[in-house]
Amino acid sequence: MNNPFELTTIRAQFPALQQEVNGRPAVFLDGPGGTQVPEMVIDAMSGYLRRDNSNQGGHFLTSQRTDILLYEARLALAELLNASRPEEIVFGPNMTSLTFQLSRALARTWQAGDEIVVTRLDHDANISPWLLAAAEHDVTVRWLDFHPEDCSLALEQLPDLLSEKTRLLAITHASNAVGSIVNVQRATQLAHAAGALVYVDAVHYTPHGLVDVQALDCDFLASSTYKYYGPHLGVLYGRYDHLERLTAYKVRPASGQPPGKWETGTPSFESIAGARAAVDYLASLAAPELATARPAASRREKLVSAMNRIQLYEMAITERFLRGATAVPGLRVYGITDIERLAERTPTFAVSLTGYTPGELAARLGEQGIFVWDGHYYAVAVMERLGLLDKGGLVRIGFVHYNSAEEVDRLLNRLQQLAASRA
Repeated sequence: MNNPFELTTIRAQFPALQQEVNGRPAVFLDGPGGTQVPEMVIDAMSGYLRRDNSNQGGHFLTSQRTDILLYEARLALAELLNASRPEEIVFGPNMTSLTFQLSRALARTWQAGDEIVVTRLDHDANISPWLLAAAEHDVTVRWLDFHPEDCSLALEQLPDLLSEKTRLLAITHASNAVGSIVNVQRATQLAHAAGALVYVDAVHYTPHGLVDVQALDCDFLASSTYKYYGPHLGVLYGRYDHLERLTAYKVRPASGQPPGKWETGTPSFESIAGARAAVDYLASLAAPELATARPAASRREKLVSAMNRIQLYEMAITERFLRGATAVPGLRVYGITDIERLAERTPTFAVSLTGYTPGELAARLGEQGIFVWDGHYYAVAVMERLGLLDKGGLVRIGFVHYNSAEEVDRLLNRLQQLAASRA
């Protein structure tokens, strides 16, 4: 299998990957629930706590270092997402909390009879906040469906859901359950033509593809750094004019200007230090020839190179898994399985195996040191649409760039054994 970077060197940077279960290396296929963390992120977090721990805005050294850290971290995340300025980056405890906060602020601008659109492909963190806000303001909710046969979003139905009454489209960039990638740029064009704002959940997409908020032209985009090799921290991009004009729910003495007006309480500065380091880790995966051709290449240029390399490698992993899965009796893979459509999905797979409940299958794999998730993974609407919510959901297998071909084969071999034992 084509390997665009040295996997041994990459894996050595992740302490967690060195663990064993029953004498065999652990296989971390739980990435959609949170990736493992490289040493440089751990060092950044512990280094901040050792040397710089303080609140911001003080007239002394550690506070001044914290101020610098906060700016540098915003700059790093702005470059990762291609925001036009660091002041468009807001930090919060997690994507869900940030979405609830913004839903409350946006709902202040809605009136009875207005409409919003949500999708059945989304994580519930990009559904429930909007449902609750709509109910409180007598706003109608319209649902954009997905095609159950391949779990691709039915984007062709969106024009019929939009009207002059539409105030918001909440949409995922990629499904955390079945891996389907959404054409957010096209969805945004349609929503903006109707006069609606667009809020994008990019939590699952960001580890696997290059995010470009300017190209997407979205109004807001949320992600979580623990899904891309960082600590538990939420990141919200918002167009500056929106962040400036909207009313934030916040205590009175705090900053009235974005992004500070949107950050409630004292931030987790050690997590912010880790988030900055996570972006630098991703940038470090840029093609070596870039450094030769462009010694002064910007971090954004390095991130573009790195994410392209990651995407190519993960497509190869995806193909290896999908081809091998066809040989496992009773294994069903939900979502896009056509090898010609690998660019339309991330390496995240929801599966079932005849003879096993999702919980039982996950447990059997876990006993062999293969870590996967089971259930609905908060993609409640997805499981409802597939008719699986009351049946325990599905098993979720998620590969990222530190997973190897050997790990794919080990998973497939174990699934073969489990299938044979229930034949």
